[in-house]
Amino acid sequence: MNNKFLERIVLPYELEKIIQSGVNAIIPENRSHLLALATGDEGNMTYEVSYDVPGQGKIVEATVVKCKNGAAVNYMDMYMRRRDPDCMVVADSGQTDKPRYRDIFGEDFLPLRCLTFDWLGGQELIIMPFMAGGTEFGYPALLVAPANAGFFAAGLADLQGFIPRDQIPYGFKPKAVIYLAPPYRHTHFEGKQVVVHNRLDDMHELFSYNLYPGPSAKKGIYGVLLHIGELEGWVTVHASTVKVITPYENIITIMHEGASGGGKSEMLEQIHKELDGRIILAQNTVTKEKTYLELKETCQLQPVTDDMALCHPAIQNDSRKLVVKDAETGWFLRINHISKYGTDPHYEKLCIHPKEPLIFLNLQGMPGSTCLIWEHTMDEPGKPCPNPRVIMPRRFIPDIVDESVEIDVRSFGVRTPPCTKEKPSYGIMGVFHILPPSLAWLWRLVAPRGHDNPSITDSEGMSSEGVGSYWPFATGKMVDQANLLLDQIISASATRYILIPNQHIGAYKVGFMPQWVAREYLARRGTAKFRADQLVESRCSLMGYSLETLKVDGTFLAKGFLQPNLQPEVGNSGYDEGAKMLASFFKKELEKFLTPDLNPLGKDIIMCCLNDGKLEEYLELIPIRM
Repeated sequence: MNNKFLERIVLPYELEKIIQSGVNAIIPENRSHLLALATGDEGNMTYEVSYDVPGQGKIVEATVVKCKNGAAVNYMDMYMRRRDPDCMVVADSGQTDKPRYRDIFGEDFLPLRCLTFDWLGGQELIIMPFMAGGTEFGYPALLVAPANAGFFAAGLADLQGFIPRDQIPYGFKPKAVIYLAPPYRHTHFEGKQVVVHNRLDDMHELFSYNLYPGPSAKKGIYGVLLHIGELEGWVTVHASTVKVITPYENIITIMHEGASGGGKSEMLEQIHKELDGRIILAQNTVTKEKTYLELKETCQLQPVTDDMALCHPAIQNDSRKLVVKDAETGWFLRINHISKYGTDPHYEKLCIHPKEPLIFLNLQGMPGSTCLIWEHTMDEPGKPCPNPRVIMPRRFIPDIVDESVEIDVRSFGVRTPPCTKEKPSYGIMGVFHILPPSLAWLWRLVAPRGHDNPSITDSEGMSSEGVGSYWPFATGKMVDQANLLLDQIISASATRYILIPNQHIGAYKVGFMPQWVAREYLARRGTAKFRADQLVESRCSLMGYSLETLKVDGTFLAKGFLQPNLQPEVGNSGYDEGAKMLASFFKKELEKFLTPDLNPLGKDIIMCCLNDGKLEEYLELIPIRM
């Protein structure tokens, strides 16, 4: 039965040989079929995803529990519950700044590639066609996975969509293939997450040697889109996007970028309130005093993208604003902040009473019960996993925007630690800052991973997520991505740029409140320009302009939240020490871009930073629209 559908696909040579050997291939019929595969069979309430590993015996990688509202997937290995930021290697000989397989493992990838195909040839397989990047502007792709990894296929189908077997078009020729082979994590990679990208002339092979979908089904496909964009001259940016409608029906569209944990998903959430309706703006980490904010009405949100925004040339127009469209059909939502009932009624309702069953990761699910998104799997007694996830199909989300949108404001989020005179840090950003385009580009080159990152395994101190904050997923050259981003910024001259911290402002714990406040404030301002008396040059020139005052819905914020050096706990001394840390970090990260291939304007901007340039110098390089 399935062979007649496989005949519609132009199969890669190795996969065609596997099929011709007589392996049983399952092509998913519909989403219900995929959810049944997730538990091995529709009648199963629990299921073990295990493999026989030579020399180690049976290893259970994950368990899947069928709940009323979906499948709860849990990994036995605590390390597998978060994405390893260093899991990508490149096996081909094309241009790249990424580690090559031979350099890391001391041998060519070809023997393991052959072993992988041999192993897949001995399995019952799921073969699932999909369109990487969406049906309209996406690219044909395939997943080839062992049949017992049905939850992985179901998750990928929700993230990228899939083509049911009776809808596969004749002549479907994949430009990318994911080959899933979990046992080799143990035999070849000492238990580590490894994803091997092998860019052939006519196909992008992606070998996923682990079952966590983050590095492969999610970010692996992102890498495929970045590679294609690099060849064609465009970028898929790492961003959430939201249309914000004020109570007075003014509309502004904000795109929020940043490293993992930088607040992309949170930009799509309503501002969090206490059960009594109050909003806690901040809590002083020294005095424990809380500051409250009162908003009579909050803006209506219409989500557009959650993590991957396609900036395809075909959707750009003459507005002089960047135009984007979602590159995904589902969102990989991190819900670690939802620790009790009532924290986020919007997502709680979507997850507890979904239109169809969902895929949950790192949550405590009991057979036949409702999986509750505040009951996170414990990494150890008393320590919940920091990376609980739910895969949410876009079509389940109310008020979703399917068409492309013009970006009014591009924000960049940074996780910041507390900063005081006694313990200075880079946590010196105000609620938000206005950036000239040249500085906005620099922030996208250094892309700080920031403080206490819940999404990845390595989150100590300040490090860079790499160019665009999507560099961990890209396979090519850093300077090429830097040039593409600069070209994009220059072309979109009517789009404005801001910088937003999360977690801390000076001595205050603020969570994601700054971006919610910025969103409410900017939406109410609309396209009005800032007056000269509303802005002041930031004490640290890398942060552009600070606000002199900020009033949201009749409430003024204390000036210490806008200019943290005015907080008595921070002062000028604590602030200046933090500014030195930030400048040192920028200089260390930017030097690597100074190659002959860098856009000459980009070189001038980087040299301005290396020479401790003032704000007016950045403004001369690319003028700002206030």
